[in-house]
Amino acid sequence: MCGICGEFSYAAGDVNPDIVLRMTSTMAHRGPDADGTYLSPDRRVGFGHRRLSIIDLSEAGRQPMCNEDRTVWITFNGEIYNHDEVRRELVARGHVYHSRTDTETIVHAYEEWGVEAIHRLHGMFAFAVWDERRGKMLLVRDRIGIKPLYFRQDGGRLLFGSEIKAILAHPAVTPDLDEEAAYHYLSFMVTPAPMTMFAGIRKLPAGHYMEIDGAGNTKVVQYWDVIPDPATWTPVTDEHEAVETVQSLLRSAVEKRMMSDVPFGVFLSGGIDSSTNVALMSQASSLPVRTFTVGYKDDGEFNELQYARRVAQDFSTEHHEILIDEKDFRDFVPQLIFHQDEPIADWVCVPLYYVSKLLRDSGTIVVQVGEGADELFCGYPGYLPYLSNKADFYRKYLKLPRWMRRGVGASAEALGSAWEFPPFPLNVLGEAGRSHELFWSGAALFRGQTKRRLTAPWSMSRLDSFDAIKSYYDRFDAMCPTGDPLNRMAYQEFKLRLPELLLMRVDKMTMGVSVEARVPFLDHLLVEYAFRIPQAMKLRDGVLKSVLKKAVRGLIPDEIIDRKKQGFGVPGQKWMEGYMDEFSRDAIFNSSLRERKLFDYDFVDALFRHSRSQAHVSAIYIWTLVNFSLWYDHWVTRTR
Repeated sequence: MCGICGEFSYAAGDVNPDIVLRMTSTMAHRGPDADGTYLSPDRRVGFGHRRLSIIDLSEAGRQPMCNEDRTVWITFNGEIYNHDEVRRELVARGHVYHSRTDTETIVHAYEEWGVEAIHRLHGMFAFAVWDERRGKMLLVRDRIGIKPLYFRQDGGRLLFGSEIKAILAHPAVTPDLDEEAAYHYLSFMVTPAPMTMFAGIRKLPAGHYMEIDGAGNTKVVQYWDVIPDPATWTPVTDEHEAVETVQSLLRSAVEKRMMSDVPFGVFLSGGIDSSTNVALMSQASSLPVRTFTVGYKDDGEFNELQYARRVAQDFSTEHHEILIDEKDFRDFVPQLIFHQDEPIADWVCVPLYYVSKLLRDSGTIVVQVGEGADELFCGYPGYLPYLSNKADFYRKYLKLPRWMRRGVGASAEALGSAWEFPPFPLNVLGEAGRSHELFWSGAALFRGQTKRRLTAPWSMSRLDSFDAIKSYYDRFDAMCPTGDPLNRMAYQEFKLRLPELLLMRVDKMTMGVSVEARVPFLDHLLVEYAFRIPQAMKLRDGVLKSVLKKAVRGLIPDEIIDRKKQGFGVPGQKWMEGYMDEFSRDAIFNSSLRERKLFDYDFVDALFRHSRSQAHVSAIYIWTLVNFSLWYDHWVTRTR
């Protein structure tokens, strides 16, 4: 796991190696073990790399790396779990290796198969390849979006990096706000790809690659999608087969991710996903598994410590714990804004950072995490209302003539104006009047009249955030016209919330302390199979994660499988009402962001008042604005 960056100056050939080194240095936390740069002889290309040594700790593993005749160069972030298998095939074809690294396998695979080599790689990755003979640059992001890759094209040059701060280090870049992206951030707690909060800086979507030739001509291609190919796709009809296959694929995914030349462990919450990781790792290892848990000093409601301890005891792990409180939350906020690069309005970032630091301080470098299981197997209780009769009613309602829905929606919005924060049913009717889907994301936030009131002064309020996600529904419906509602929702999550929020919070917080996180539930072979399992199996008799629970029954304690879903949460509402209240008010009302006149700050004041008295006005709304304001002051105006 590493940090990568670079420049392709296709217009002038004036790459400055000192600037590339400066870009590289901004990401020292991603790779504390070594750094390296490459400058092409014609000065058109410069690559930078920060190394976190995981496979082949010798000097032979340093990057940027090249092929035998130095015509193909790579800077790579990630892990290729099947690199030994691909290596054997490449050696048989005559390729000569000089290291044991998975990086070198990508180089030779590209030599042999070109861009089609991507399909042979199993893992998480973001990399850039410079092909000197063809005069082309290739940027690639892994299928699911576990690793980030940002870029900027302007003035005859391409800049890219694992983190936006590397791009900002280039003197040709002046940071500014992308207002359209910011408007959508308020809806989704994160910006949808390919947008970022920085004007002119984009992120490569999951499952895409980008080719740039010597004239700057650019081609972006989606090379993989979570939707099964309709030509070959067949639904799973045998539940016993589903249970057996899920267990087999998950076991393989966990074992593959134990590939390491350094110590590794597991983040253990005490839920099904992390406990399964522990159980499968314990079976595959002769040494005790290292487990790491975070809890809260001042709040028992969100603690899962007793369940984590039960699992640690059952599997005789080397267990570590850390407890944090409101003060730890506030003390970390400046570092949070730095490491996020662009706002991620999920306060789970905070405990995730502290448990990552605990892991690194123990001497452990690699960790397995449970992200993705809830999206694949329907683990969120919040999904159920969208799959209920109410959701069926909503779908039927959308089939009414548009003029009729518009009339009802307009009436609902007029009625809703009598409330400072309109009731949810009125917002729903208003959304239907605009032909919106009911489910936007598991992280949907500001919507309807609430958002319109907040953004009333903003010229961008004419935008519709549903337009940012409508194409995902359209694609699913075109590819899977008989697809069930649950997989339709899951597809939406795999396009936005999972890659750009959940996986980015893991990447930014773990890499912030030089730790590599691996995600077995997002092995693409398991993902592809899980999308063939119908809703009726995943929710058998209304039981969340029914297939997964049956697959791990007997592997982990029944107490863990059958307990009520809790989720990895934070006592944010309580913290924001206490010591954080004054901090939050200062962050929002004294921010230089006010000068842009984006928000109705009287309405923001109402949010503070109502966050204590009305359950439907959650403190997460305020945290989203705190995150935005602090980000703007730190990265754009440099006033904090």
